[in-house]
Parts: sequence; structure tokens; C-alpha cells
Amino acid sequence: MFTDAAGNLLDGSVLLKELFDAEPGQRPEIATRLKAVEHAGDDATHAIFRALNTSFITPFDRDDIAQLAGQLDDVLDAMEAAADLSVLYQIQELPSGVDAQIAILHQASELTVDAMPRLATLQNLDSYWITINDLENQADQVYRSLLADLFNNGTEPLRLFKIKEVVDQLEEAADAFEHVANVIQSIAAKES
Repeated sequence: MFTDAAGNLLDGSVLLKELFDAEPGQRPEIATRLKAVEHAGDDATHAIFRALNTSFITPFDRDDIAQLAGQLDDVLDAMEAAADLSVLYQIQELPSGVDAQIAILHQASELTVDAMPRLATLQNLDSYWITINDLENQADQVYRSLLADLFNNGTEPLRLFKIKEVVDQLEEAADAFEHVANVIQSIAAKES
């Protein structure tokens, strides 16, 4: 079930890139598709919680299962919010650093999809959380550079505010990936 939830993250990251590469007039349709992926992510989270509430024996701690499901959902929520805001704010052009943010999110999505099946044995997961932590550090640097460029280049205040809202959501998604990795690291430590 966690693999299915992580698969939605990968689908979301692909659509996020497609949306930001698209012409502004094409973005609403792509944002609608991303919203459908976000709803599928919500459904996956609800399925995990239903299984958790009806299972007497769980593969690991109930609280950890709930926390992991919630953190996976938070990643997709932030990605979808970034896409939605870019459409609602009618942002015509985003800074090039946004591409770097999206590339990091996509890489984190791929790593997370790959890691989820390994929860069954809790083996070979240390490279996952180490790499996700490194990616989140890269995302922080890209985010700070983006903000510096926005504030230092005389960007018109209303445009600056709109773009900042979008890049804030992308940064939140990167942070949420780190939270997912932290939960997995905690599960592995408890269960070993």
C-alpha cells in the first residue's frame, strides 16, 4: 500500500514538470490531472488508515504506519498546491530555478517508490534516507538562490509574491520527502 502511495508521488512529480514546461493556456488541464493524482493519493492514505484500523497485527508500530501515510500525503499535497497556485495566480513565466526544484522532487519520488517495497524487510534502506537528506539539502540551496534572485533583481512586488508562494510549496514538498525518510529511518531503528 505504501508503494502505491509513493507511486502517486512519482505521477505527481511527472505532471508537475509537465505543467511548468507547458504554455500557460495548457496548465489548467494539467493541474486538473494533478489534482486527480492528489485525490488518488488521498484514497491511498485512507486505505492505509482503514487497513490499520481493522488489523489486529501490523507489520510495525501503528503510530509509525499512520505517520508514514500522513507524510506521504503531505508531499503530494504540497506538489498539488504549487501547481494549483501557479494556475490560479496566472503566472506566465517562472524562474529557471523552479526546474531544479522539480527535478529534485522527481528524483526524490523515484527513490521513494524504490524504497517502499523494502519496508517489508527493512533491509537496505539506509542509502534511501541518506540520499533523500542530501536531496533536501540541495533543495534548500536552490530555494534560497531562487529567493535571492527574486528579491535582488527588482522583481515587481505582486509577481514576486505569486512566485514565492509557488516556490514555497515546492520547498515544502522537498521538506516533506525528508520527513518521509526520517519516519522510515525511525521505523528501521525501532524494528532492528
